[in-house]
Amino acid sequence: MSDRKRSTALALASVLAGSAVLLSAPAAHADVVDVQYDCKTPIGDKSAVSPIDIKAVKEGDGYKLTMSFQKGVSSSPIELGKGAMTPSAVVLADGAEKASIPVSGPPNPEAIPANTPIKITDLSGTYTPKKSGKVTFTAGVLTIKAMGTTTTCTPGNSPKPSLELDVTAPGGGSGDPAPQPGAGGGDTLPQTGPEDSALALGTLGATVLLSGAAGVLWLTRRGGRAQRTRS
Repeated sequence: MSDRKRSTALALASVLAGSAVLLSAPAAHADVVDVQYDCKTPIGDKSAVSPIDIKAVKEGDGYKLTMSFQKGVSSSPIELGKGAMTPSAVVLADGAEKASIPVSGPPNPEAIPANTPIKITDLSGTYTPKKSGKVTFTAGVLTIKAMGTTTTCTPGNSPKPSLELDVTAPGGGSGDPAPQPGAGGGDTLPQTGPEDSALALGTLGATVLLSGAAGVLWLTRRGGRAQRTRS
């Protein structure tokens, strides 16, 4: 192979590889969104704004969501010792389907001084879509439990979504149940994906190959009998 042909082949292989990566990566658009939390605390109402970031990573049939707070929210009149505060929240999904995804995080790794905005640790949870399509993810209610008390913080500024993602439901379905054998008067089993097609083609190829081999063997035997008869 000449150098020019080799260079052309390598360039084509690189383009095809790049296209495969782009096709396999989920299309996503993320924004850091300011969320104004209106909090109901044991000592009265408080309000704070924190930029919220939501990320998604494909894991198995679902997506791991991580919700990050860039600023603290609410506060405590007394110091909260290490591990005294446990946060959780809800991420609201909309678009191809509506869902409320619970997310939670570890307790505070360090003590939080009195009257200081409470830094929320990263919250995570798993979202398994039932329908394929474009889905948005928006910060929902935040709950802070500390020292036997519960503080509930509700987004008061109708925040826009922090993440927009093209999701794929397990099996690539649209959320409708799979047809059963014989449903609708037919006896055809549902095709679930390319693996089934490959299996069917492989079986068909093997059948054709075996049939061809059997035909050749039959012709060979027939030819042998004919020769013995003539002799």
